[in-house]
Amino acid sequence: MKKIPLLLALFVSQYFFAQEFQGTAVYESKTSTAELMKNFGGNREITPEMQKNIEERMKKMFEKTFILNFNKSASIYKEEEKLDAPGTNNGGRMMMSMMGGGGTQYKNVKEKMYAVDKEFFSKEFLIKDSLPKYQWQMGSETKKIGEYTCFKATAVVATDPTDFRNFRMRGSRNDENKEKEQKEKDSVNGTKKTNFMNDDIEQIKEKTITAWYCPEIPINQGPDKYWGLPGLILEVNDGTTVLLCSKIVLNSKEKVEIKAPTKGKEVTQKEYDEIVKKKMEEMREMYGGQRGGGPGGRRGF
Repeated sequence: MKKIPLLLALFVSQYFFAQEFQGTAVYESKTSTAELMKNFGGNREITPEMQKNIEERMKKMFEKTFILNFNKSASIYKEEEKLDAPGTNNGGRMMMSMMGGGGTQYKNVKEKMYAVDKEFFSKEFLIKDSLPKYQWQMGSETKKIGEYTCFKATAVVATDPTDFRNFRMRGSRNDENKEKEQKEKDSVNGTKKTNFMNDDIEQIKEKTITAWYCPEIPINQGPDKYWGLPGLILEVNDGTTVLLCSKIVLNSKEKVEIKAPTKGKEVTQKEYDEIVKKKMEEMREMYGGQRGGGPGGRRGF
């Protein structure tokens, strides 16, 4: 009996790849704000009413729609274009940069590379690098997403050091001992720890992500930076943010051109991360200087 689904999958796969296959998937993004709001809990200057307003704004900001256009080897992933509310455009763009998002993301699974254009402090960057390698653990658990049967897979990944959603309040005094040990290690290795956030906030180094992929659509693509499974990824949950597919259109008559972005200063992912961390550290120093009555200044990239 198990041979029938396998044969069906092989037939579907041959059907897709026998023609100029192309598709579009729509994803809805939602982020839990509970952990993020804890970062404001110890600030006496923020009243409960202000906290409530911040949480409501965060929820709206994180509820986004993304479009993934894909073919057999490449994809384009970007946010659905919407009119910004008055007075929120600049702040929204800057926040997207700090969330590790924004721009058009191109993935080529055949060449194992990606390219994404981002705007950070009014400067355009073109990030080009190799696709991340996920050590997927395949499971037998299944569930329906729309009309598609999806299979579960998990992986442990390093977090984005420029995405503020990957930071949290230090949980205990033991963290100070860990930080001291890390500083000693950094001193021995001749490196310096860079933390552009508040000293009471630490980066979550790793996350376990859960993905649900669909073998019926035999494309190893997915939303955002995710890829590498034997079927289109229809849902990803990293414990904070969920990306869930709400619509799929296969082989539409209206073809979408899938090509890599070209505008911006070309950098690697590591180079871009360093630029962001350096700028955030400068802002932190400026803010501290202004609070203490000292001079503040602005430097370029």
